[in-house]
Amino acid sequence: MDERQLRILRELGELGSVTAVAEALLVTPSAISQQLRLLQRAIPVPLTERQGRRLVLTDAGQALAGAAVEVETALARARGSVEEFVGRPDGEVSVAAFHSAGGSFFPLLLRALAGPGKPVPRLADEDVPQEEFPRLTREYDIVLAHRLDHAPPWPDTVTVTTLLREPLDVAMPKDHPLAEKRRVTPRDVADEPWITVHDGFPVMATIDAIAAAAGRRLHLAHRINEFAVVAEAVAAGGGIALMPRWTMRPHPALTLRPLSGVQARRTIDALYRPERTARKAVRTVLKELRNAARSIQVPQGHGAV
Repeated sequence: MDERQLRILRELGELGSVTAVAEALLVTPSAISQQLRLLQRAIPVPLTERQGRRLVLTDAGQALAGAAVEVETALARARGSVEEFVGRPDGEVSVAAFHSAGGSFFPLLLRALAGPGKPVPRLADEDVPQEEFPRLTREYDIVLAHRLDHAPPWPDTVTVTTLLREPLDVAMPKDHPLAEKRRVTPRDVADEPWITVHDGFPVMATIDAIAAAAGRRLHLAHRINEFAVVAEAVAAGGGIALMPRWTMRPHPALTLRPLSGVQARRTIDALYRPERTARKAVRTVLKELRNAARSIQVPQGHGAV
């Protein structure tokens, strides 16, 4: 039995005919009869009987119709609770991000959502290989993920809002000979020791592209995923590295130079399951993430430093 069948039985008890119930519920009499037959199959005793031209409820039918009132009341309360939850502007919203995105977006998000009547962010860092980001949408309302422009697209199981398309520049100590150039090429950097991420993380594809363009293998001296740690290693003379242009705080000992000859850019996306945006609070957080992205991105024409 289901809610619709119980509603039909209840209406039949009040109206006394299949035709009257069909008119009240704006369906055909045959549809009403079919639902009554399906309901009767689930009940071991008769629910209706004929009294002249009227179809009336038996004692069992009246008992079930009475229970139907309680069921409809409970369901109405449940729907009301869901609607209240969906419409609340101040509910909790969980957001996960990889490290450099978290460092840039989380402070802006916390400031934008401070105060009463706004969503309450629950923040977490998740540093995972690219293919693992969509799975995190099971645990979080919104997941900030990164991918390179030429990488496979995100699966159809998630909805994507692009926040940033961020260049990856070559980071080097300020006194490095290449710092005198306005731009560097793969051949310029091919003989340098490199500090780069572990295999499986998006930046490695650009490292491979640099090696292919230069026609030689790169010397990968250190494997460090956290860009803040990478910056310190570069400053200490451990090698050069690819660094995001906008989502890393400028380091006083480093110079960033754009890379020519290969496509060196990553996309930062907000991933989420489409049903999550039924909540007003989640939609508000997405709006604030877009606002944060606009404030993070430098104006066009403002080069790497």
